Amino acid sequence: MLAITNAKIYTVTDGVIEQGSILMQGGKITAVGKSVSIPAEAQVIDAKGAIITPGFIDEHTHVGGWEEGLGWEGADFNEWTDPVTPHVSILDGINPADIGFADARKGGVTTVQITPGSSNIIGGLMLALKTSGTIVDKMVLKYPTGMKSALGENPKSTYGSQGKAPATRMGSAALLREALLSAKQYVAKQERGDKDWKFDQKLDNLAKVIRKEIPLRIHAHRADDILTAIRIGKEFDINFTIEHCTEGHLIADEIVKNNVTACVGPTIWRR
Repeated sequence: MLAITNAKIYTVTDGVIEQGSILMQGGKITAVGKSVSIPAEAQVIDAKGAIITPGFIDEHTHVGGWEEGLGWEGADFNEWTDPVTPHVSILDGINPADIGFADARKGGVTTVQITPGSSNIIGGLMLALKTSGTIVDKMVLKYPTGMKSALGENPKSTYGSQGKAPATRMGSAALLREALLSAKQYVAKQERGDKDWKFDQKLDNLAKVIRKEIPLRIHAHRADDILTAIRIGKEFDINFTIEHCTEGHLIADEIVKNNVTACVGPTIWRR
């Protein structure tokens, strides 16, 4: 049993507790407050007024999938061979030994959502996990948490430089619509019980978006890309978020009017 006393505790639901205490047993917090009863057998750490917060959550990161210092060998977050890859999963690209996890813990980040990269129009499934552990399957909190998508500069620079589609923002939007339409038709055939329906891993994963089981999480920096994401999201009546939303402040009224959820940032781009 461990007790931390005399701390300035920032809580999620009860504000700030001055000179508060936290009691833990078996790795779990059992009590937090101003007047916590400390058992005689507890190991006591006097925080001497230090600040304690809940673990931070990073909603958008590539930690473990884009490993520190390894170059191409540790870059497993973008499947650069096809702009539409809903069948892949970042779960299969995460290395828990990446030093980024240790750095995250040192910075107080205990939970992360890890996404595939943004080279593809549709990049694959994403997840949420704890930053502590050695086996990724045991670190997972929720899977999947969304389907990664991207508009704007990244897909067109990745494939346009190879002389492939998409080479423009028009092409990116067209490929996204095409993929969502195929998934919508796939779901309709399955629900009708059509005899020509057959399982397809790409479409089955993307069907989770069509059925609103998971959101489409769309990378978009520029205001026009954000508006394209909103336009397509409304066309297909899907749940979606805007990831980065860098120029969202330029179209804040539109974002509010359309009740769009946005993840702003991150500023530390590599992770």
